[in-house]
Amino acid sequence: MAGVNGESGAGVGTRPQGAAQAGEGVEAVRAGDQAAFAELAERYRHEVQVHCYRMLGSYVEAEDMVQEALLKAWRGRETFEGRSTFRAWLYRIATNVCLDALSGPARSREVVVTMEGGERSALAEVPWLQPYPDRLLDLAGPGDGEPDALVVSRETVELAYLAAIQHLPPRQRAVLILRDVAGWPAEETAGALEMSVAAVKSALQRARATLRLHLPERRSQWGPASRPSEEERAVLRRYMRASEEGDLVSLAALLREDARQAMPPAALLYAGREAILDMWRPVVEGAQAWGEWRSILTFANRRPAVANYVRRGGETAFTAVNLDVVRIEDGLIAEITTFAPEVLPAFGLPDTL
Repeated sequence: MAGVNGESGAGVGTRPQGAAQAGEGVEAVRAGDQAAFAELAERYRHEVQVHCYRMLGSYVEAEDMVQEALLKAWRGRETFEGRSTFRAWLYRIATNVCLDALSGPARSREVVVTMEGGERSALAEVPWLQPYPDRLLDLAGPGDGEPDALVVSRETVELAYLAAIQHLPPRQRAVLILRDVAGWPAEETAGALEMSVAAVKSALQRARATLRLHLPERRSQWGPASRPSEEERAVLRRYMRASEEGDLVSLAALLREDARQAMPPAALLYAGREAILDMWRPVVEGAQAWGEWRSILTFANRRPAVANYVRRGGETAFTAVNLDVVRIEDGLIAEITTFAPEVLPAFGLPDTL
């Protein structure tokens, strides 16, 4: 496994050697200046965390990996020679930290029995998949002179994309992300992963072929937008109002006929407007209704999202229930991915209202 030693000359944010060190305090870092290191690390920490998130599919694990990567970088600071940017060096370290983690005990792929005739959610195959807050994606955006827009573009942080790349073997996944998302040339990628250039090209070809098998057929959801549009926000506000009022008629009007709702890690996929409404009905109507609902608009993976809270009979507080990440097509809801309330702290949202 490649460690922190050695560098290549190209890659994320690469500049000539003199420019690579200009203004970055690299010499101070190599001399052991903790304040200089902290300043540089903070500049790129959010971006590197998004990179780890792509590698692992888990927000929590990405947080852990970026901390480990920064610790390795500090301990190996004297090995940074300035032949690439400090940013590219951190990417290299973080990639290998993730590969080391992925080479450990395999994640459990829990299989949940589906209802008869039900369809299986592709997201259920990646039970550790978590949403990523847009507020942190905004912090990870490229700075001046760093044109790597793909780092935080919608198409590379889509939940469906994240789930699809988890099907790749870890090294192929790393090659794909470094080459197709971070924009590294084959030579840089080969140096970071201690592979030959030929092996990198072969791995990339295989990774792209496998990825095509797992991406959704409707490619309209892979648009270039970097953040939710005003139309999407308006649809979400209507969705929130209908949810709080328990208005199934209005909810039905917001759903595409072929809309889908998944609840990873559960395997069941509710396919079609009527299936979704049948699932919602006992939650908001009749004697079994959960209670009074409140919703908070937020954003995840460059999609609008809704944090849902409920106040049951006899209770004074609204308790977090879930987070819905919503995909909208042509002014209607095409897909809802519902996550457990444990993901809400990452969005700066409370457990109760």
